[in-house]
Amino acid sequence: MECKNCNTEISSAYCPDCGQATKLKRINGHYIVHEIEHVLHFERGILYTIKELLTNPGHNVRKYLNENRSRLVKPIAFIVISSLIYSIAVKLFHVEDGYVNFDAQDVSTQLPVTIAFLEWVQGHYGYANIIMGVFIAFWVKRFFRKYEYNFFEILILLCFVLGIGMLIYAVFGIIEGLTHTKVMQVAAVIALVYTIWAMGHFYDKTKPSSYFKAFGAYMLGMISFTVVALAITITADIMI
Repeated sequence: MECKNCNTEISSAYCPDCGQATKLKRINGHYIVHEIEHVLHFERGILYTIKELLTNPGHNVRKYLNENRSRLVKPIAFIVISSLIYSIAVKLFHVEDGYVNFDAQDVSTQLPVTIAFLEWVQGHYGYANIIMGVFIAFWVKRFFRKYEYNFFEILILLCFVLGIGMLIYAVFGIIEGLTHTKVMQVAAVIALVYTIWAMGHFYDKTKPSSYFKAFGAYMLGMISFTVVALAITITADIMI
């Protein structure tokens, strides 16, 4: 018998090369429950990842980069899941969007590409956060250039940090939906403070300059993303 994944000849329950099972279990209710438990499992699951990133972000992200990459949820998956939770919370409780508040009626109908882009950002926070992270990572690399972390390692840090930021918005969105109290602006402040603290904590938590640099890199990254995105979309609208 040959493995259906790598075509290696096998004579046991699992492939000796890739580990693929000889016969896959049928997908049923038990399989779905097991997958959900796997995602939410406290050890090496999303709950464990959230706890570790809230209590000691710098140490845990450094450990993920240099020592053990199995304890935390994968960073890209984490930011996408976090953004999905945020989107569900905001839409489910019908709260005012405190993260990106965009109304197509506020923009001239002569800018269809720009409108489409802004609507895409509003509907796809996970992917938009990854793009924003690229711009923020560029400035983080400049501000912390004496450290040896490369651009992609910084991007991993930002995936974890921005993901927690989205969860903070989600929690306050639920609170606002249940209590009808405007708290999304408070969420914006807390998310910003956490982001700056976590970034500074990652580099050198004992130096106040680390937090000032983190703040500068974050703000310049967000401004750069906005300017570049609007420049491209408005140019496309003009050409059209």
